[in-house]
Amino acid sequence: MTSRVTLVSPATSPSMRRARFDDGDSLDEAGAARARAAAGCLRAPGRVLTSPSVRCRETAEALGLVGARDSAPAGLDAGRWRGRTLEEVGAAEPEAVGRWLTDAGSAPHGGESVRELCERVGRWLDAVQGTDGRTLAVVEPEVVRAAVVHILGLPAAAFWRLDVPPLTATELSGRAGRWNLRLGQPPAGQDAAAAS
Repeated sequence: MTSRVTLVSPATSPSMRRARFDDGDSLDEAGAARARAAAGCLRAPGRVLTSPSVRCRETAEALGLVGARDSAPAGLDAGRWRGRTLEEVGAAEPEAVGRWLTDAGSAPHGGESVRELCERVGRWLDAVQGTDGRTLAVVEPEVVRAAVVHILGLPAAAFWRLDVPPLTATELSGRAGRWNLRLGQPPAGQDAAAAS
């Protein structure tokens, strides 16, 4: 049995553009338009899941996808930093931000550490691997990063070395207790023929 999982990052929102820890905002007009233009460009999944954030749900809707909310692949819990920009937090708490960016086990914001996120996403992927067929999940960029860290067996510190642009697809296939990562996928909405 082979499980295939496509992780789609959300389209842009004002929080994303300002490097603000998710504050529950909606997609911006450009992000919503880009997602609508990409509708129908992704391979048909057997099931669709979305992280609980507003921007993930709205991205799925704009892509024409109807799915279940799943809290397991939710974005990083940023604790008391939620709604603040990285610049604001860095100015107010430079030592805490420095610790958070260099120590994967640190959670000075009172939320979840990067290591905890990677472990949580790893458990979710291991559970998904037990399902046959194709799953498409619209998830926060940090969930995509954590998934790559998990499936490649990278140290959690590698999390910060991975960039996930808005509205892009990352494909995973898993069987016999291991995952493969498919690289080189065009962003959703571009050349659908090349994506198949």
